Amino acid sequence: MALKRYVQVGTGGRARMYYEAIASTYKDIATLVGFCDQSQTRMNYANSQLESLGAKKVPTYLPHEFEKMISETKPDIVIVTSVDRTHDDYICRAMEAGCDVITEKPLTIDERKAQRIIDTQKKTGRHIRVTFNYRYAPFHTKVRELIRDGVIGTPTSVHFEWLLNTDHGADYYRRWHRNKYNSGGLLVHKATHHFDLVNFWLGTEPETVFGFGSLQFYGRAAAEKRGVESFYSRCYGSKEAENDPFAIHIDKIPTLKALYLDAEEDSGYIRDRSVFSDDISIEDTMNVLVRYKNGVQMSYSLASYMPWEGFNVSINGTKGRLEYNSVEKTYINAGGAKKDEGATEKSSIRICPMFGDPYFVDVKVSEGGHGGGDPVLLDDVFLENPPYDEFHRAADFRDGVKSIIVGIAANKSIASGLPVNVDTLIRW
Repeated sequence: MALKRYVQVGTGGRARMYYEAIASTYKDIATLVGFCDQSQTRMNYANSQLESLGAKKVPTYLPHEFEKMISETKPDIVIVTSVDRTHDDYICRAMEAGCDVITEKPLTIDERKAQRIIDTQKKTGRHIRVTFNYRYAPFHTKVRELIRDGVIGTPTSVHFEWLLNTDHGADYYRRWHRNKYNSGGLLVHKATHHFDLVNFWLGTEPETVFGFGSLQFYGRAAAEKRGVESFYSRCYGSKEAENDPFAIHIDKIPTLKALYLDAEEDSGYIRDRSVFSDDISIEDTMNVLVRYKNGVQMSYSLASYMPWEGFNVSINGTKGRLEYNSVEKTYINAGGAKKDEGATEKSSIRICPMFGDPYFVDVKVSEGGHGGGDPVLLDDVFLENPPYDEFHRAADFRDGVKSIIVGIAANKSIASGLPVNVDTLIRW
């Protein structure tokens, strides 16, 4: 059997999960044949990681050489792990070149780019896989099972509260994510996970969205209101950053040094900006109301400066209520604990029947990143014939669009002060 051939675009922190999996767990069925990135330094680091796993180095290409890479390496599938704003470009160019695509979330960041992906997929017929690892986490899957089995009857409303703490949450304001032009803001980049879970749990899609959002903690103006007087542009080389709990010292973290500090000259990217800069254009405090096409209503909140990391979800139904609470282990992307990113620290699901005593649901906990979802996701992505999945967790581009469109609509609502009908944003 011929090995399936892959190339990967974007070799930053999130990329390692894919190329290391191909070089190790799936080496008998898959082979990596090329890297594409704006930084030769980062691609060299990725190749060194391949060699450390006993695999061979692969050819490297700069962004303007993408079509050359496709022509020379002849991949079956392109893996897209680049900056969010570039996803649509690489996804569409890959499909037009005859390749299928595996892409990190979010699928893209605005409705125009989403429409381009929809139209190109329709024209080419190629397959796009969006890697929603949270669908595969045991507790998340159990929620879908309980709702499917009618444990709380027909769902009527959802409250979904997500907390990002001052380690993980703050990191979005140091990186390229801090610019909405790059990421669409956290309502797209981060909340795509959460909106996808609600779509997945309820088997529905959004209809109308209304949102509020503001920068109330990060950024210079918010810091000045709290009495902060000392500011700096980046952490590295700054005396002011030495005792700042919001600083990150990338020269002391090997993976961050190799991927970013050493790559600054050829990438132009600074990974350790101050979270209290005056050029941050994303929100840190967000509240969204969503009405779904099946009549369910949701209130959603996201704050990124909390003392702990995790979430509280309540789903009300015609026969009772499901309460799902979780604390997640904090991490910094590419900070070294790659196998533990987003792992569950403690979680519980409690069912409150309308007439009866509340009880907790037993869930078998799995090891691995993102609540145990990463290893199961990788099997589903790379195995030729993965085990049958009764929950249908594999997500395609339609799922990707339905998740991001909530955040895109919320961004428009924040800007206009008006509710947004999502069917006005895209055409299937």
